[in-house]
Amino acid sequence: MATRRISDEPAYVLHRYDWSESSLILEVFTRHHGRIALVAKGAKRPTSSFRPVLLPLQMLHVAFGGDTEIRSLKSAEWQGGHVMPTGDALLSGYYLNELLLTLLARDDPHPGLFDIYANVVRVLASEHGEVLQAALRTFELLLLREIGLLPMLDQQTMTLGALDASALYCLVPEGGLRRVGQDDRTSLEGAQWMALQTALHEAAPFTSTLRACAHVQSELKPMLRALLHYHCGVKVLRTRQMMIDIQSL
Repeated sequence: MATRRISDEPAYVLHRYDWSESSLILEVFTRHHGRIALVAKGAKRPTSSFRPVLLPLQMLHVAFGGDTEIRSLKSAEWQGGHVMPTGDALLSGYYLNELLLTLLARDDPHPGLFDIYANVVRVLASEHGEVLQAALRTFELLLLREIGLLPMLDQQTMTLGALDASALYCLVPEGGLRRVGQDDRTSLEGAQWMALQTALHEAAPFTSTLRACAHVQSELKPMLRALLHYHCGVKVLRTRQMMIDIQSL
C-alpha cells in the first residue's frame, strides 16, 4: 500500500518532545486532520530548516506522510501574520494548547474549531486585559460545544424547563445549567445565558460569542474553569498552576 502524503496543510504546533539527540516529536493541530503526532527528524540540528519555524502559536503549512500513529514531517512553512505573544498572552496560548491536547482525540478533524483557535491566537498577539479574557471564555465555550460537553444554555439541563429571563442560573459540572443554590458563588441571569446560546449558533460564532462574553466574562470564568477541570480529570491544569506560581513570586 502506498504511503499517503498530505501537503500544504494549515497547522499549529501544540507541544514538542525530544526524540533522540537530533529529532522531535510534535503534537500538531491541523485543520483537516485534527490533532496528530509528527516526527521532525533532525529538527534539533543547527542547520535544520525546521528549527526557526516549529514554534507554538504560529500558523504553519506542513507536509507529512506515513500510515503509522506518528507520521513523518516532510516540510513546514511559516505563514507570517503576527508576532509571538508575550507575557500573560503567551501563557494564555499555552493554556489553549493544553486544553486541545487534553480534550481532543487524535485524528478527529474539527475545522471549525481550528478557525476559532486561529482567531483567538490573533487576539493573543495584539490584545490584553478584558478583550483577551473574553477571547479565552469564547474559546472555552466553543471548544466544549464542539466536543459535545456543553449543555444547551437556553434551558435547564435536568428538567429541560425554559429559563426565566430575570432568574439566576449557574453552570455546574455534574448538573449542567440549573437554578442558583445557596452555595453557588457565581451565576448569570437567564437572559444572559440565552444570549450566549444564540451567539454560539450564529453564522460567525467567534465574533458573536466574543461580543456576548465581553459583558459576562468575569462571571463565566469560574464556572467554565470548573467544567473544564472536571472533563480534563484534574483539579488544576498545568498552565493554570504555572500562572499561579508566577503571580506568587
